[in-house]
Amino acid sequence: MKKMLFLTIAALMSMGMAAGNLKGVDRANLDTSVKPGENFYKYACGGWQQAHPLDPQYARFGTFDQLGENSREQVKDIITHLGTNNPRGSIKQQVGDLYALGMDSVRLNREGRAPLEADLARIKNAKRSDFMSLIAWMHRGIADPFFNSQVMADMKSSSDNLLYLAQGGIGMGDRDYYLEKDANTTKVREAYVNYIERLFTLIGYKKGAAKKAAKNVMKIENALAEVAMTREETRDYSKLYNITTLSQLKADYSNIDWDSFFSALRVPKFDKLCVFQPKSIALVNDMMKSLKDQEIKDYLTYKYVNAASNYLSDDFEQANFDMFSRSMSGKQVNQPRWKRALNVPNTLLGEAVGQLYVAKYFPAESKKKMQKLVDNLKVALGEHIASLTWMSPKTKVNALVKLNSFTVKIGYPDKWRDYSGINIDPTQSYWQNVLQARIHEADYEYSQLDKPVDKDRWWMTPQTVNAYYEPSSNEICFPAAILQPPYFDPTADDASNYGAIGVVIGHEMTHGFDDQGRNFDHTGNMVDWWTAEDAAKFQQLADKLGSQYSAEIVADDVHANGVFTMGENIADHGGLRVSYSAFKSTDQGKGNQLIDGFTPDQRFFLSYANVWAANITKEEILRRTKVDPHSLGVNRVNVAIRNLEPFFKAFDIKPGDKMWRDPADRVAIW
Repeated sequence: MKKMLFLTIAALMSMGMAAGNLKGVDRANLDTSVKPGENFYKYACGGWQQAHPLDPQYARFGTFDQLGENSREQVKDIITHLGTNNPRGSIKQQVGDLYALGMDSVRLNREGRAPLEADLARIKNAKRSDFMSLIAWMHRGIADPFFNSQVMADMKSSSDNLLYLAQGGIGMGDRDYYLEKDANTTKVREAYVNYIERLFTLIGYKKGAAKKAAKNVMKIENALAEVAMTREETRDYSKLYNITTLSQLKADYSNIDWDSFFSALRVPKFDKLCVFQPKSIALVNDMMKSLKDQEIKDYLTYKYVNAASNYLSDDFEQANFDMFSRSMSGKQVNQPRWKRALNVPNTLLGEAVGQLYVAKYFPAESKKKMQKLVDNLKVALGEHIASLTWMSPKTKVNALVKLNSFTVKIGYPDKWRDYSGINIDPTQSYWQNVLQARIHEADYEYSQLDKPVDKDRWWMTPQTVNAYYEPSSNEICFPAAILQPPYFDPTADDASNYGAIGVVIGHEMTHGFDDQGRNFDHTGNMVDWWTAEDAAKFQQLADKLGSQYSAEIVADDVHANGVFTMGENIADHGGLRVSYSAFKSTDQGKGNQLIDGFTPDQRFFLSYANVWAANITKEEILRRTKVDPHSLGVNRVNVAIRNLEPFFKAFDIKPGDKMWRDPADRVAIW
């Protein structure tokens, strides 16, 4: 449900410095051999692309990734200086020892598959009556065999937590990898089968047995993919919100031993739940009767070994990389071990690392500056809503109430997570420590079922270079790590900061009013606060915007998916319009003083484009088009800005230029 923008956002401070000392737009990022009216993305970012050839450890690398690397280096500095004699159970001991376990390649290679043996024997020796308990055990942070289960806010009663069951169980992440027949998808699918066989071989299966086991896994995953909702269908919450009772669940899907499942899942008692995709659960119900014991065991074995593969010896980790990074994304080499090891405590002990991070890298003044910028953007969005010509006064009132009810979270949470229940024990294997931490986190999530929703909870850690909008709590959140250069520069002019950071903050705000966010009211409940006429007009505009993106070819003959990326496209579009309006209220925005030969408006749009400067592999382009709800960077620039009249004026773009879009074809939603 979270609307997370994989981009940095930072605070603005207008310094009022002399123009000659201002930083911001860098001419080195430009490719002046390309005219702005020919390909604005190439003009604005071509120099950056040439200066930053793609490192083989990445499938995509851009200015966002640069800031991510900076944050990673900061966390590395913290963790590598924790020392070795910290009190048992302390944050420093937990984080430091978990990182050290991941760095010990000699021990990992010596242990090989040994850390898996006990759990593999448990699966091998299981009886049919044990299967649902095994599945529930794996749902506790290990994997998602057959379906997904999770606890989150009730979409129609946002202060209450609810248990959700959803489609899942497929290893390649999207149904299209199993169903489509094009050359690239077929190649990935063949690599996936080889990967499954490789894992079975690594745990001791003979070649013939590994092939048979892989066939059993694919039989199950193919069937799950065939009944799964499409990406586009999952955007419609009204189709997902299927409330049922526990007794009715047992009656509808009687082949599934729900008592064993929920008992092993360790969830508190409950009476109702939501089944997102009933067709998927119905198939699992049939499978529990039709599948042979060995088919289920092979499937569960693979799901377990796949989950563990990145925490074992080099042969397991290399197999995982070859499949999910090389074959699917086009990466050529794995990241250095320290980066892989760092990600584990940074994720599993996220707020523990966050406390250390904030203490060292987050100045208190940044929070005040960020709040000021958020306030400026809220004012601009409110003015936009009030002046909309397609929306009725009644719906406008509801929209403004929602806007003014936003909860804004900046920097770090007021209360920290308690990880004292996790015992990081260096005498145990790396995987067993990771497994314990993952199970602890899953148990924490499921334990929330009989508690009210914690509105103070953060869904990202402070050291995360990211931001999000959460519809169930109507909140926008900006972690500490995004409040750093190069995305926010206190010495830069307003045009540069509003064009980059301001647009992204506006993006998160607009998520509250995109095709999904608009279904939730100011309290976070899924309530229809629109008139029927206004909803129809919104959909017409959204469809028009979506068609602009769907017309773009991303690679070969593959088009972008304007329906799947609808929410992010609306947010980009709204963020641009709102931030531009906020910028025009500044002194620089009201004037026309040149800085480094560029007008204020030119600097605004150049700064926005530079947010998306990146190089990317063809494989990653195709993968993201399947699974990522965000458009590719080039389209977030070239498609989005061609709906704003000030862009055409800023760069003197006229009919006949490739970047031109006729006024009748432009879209203005928020």
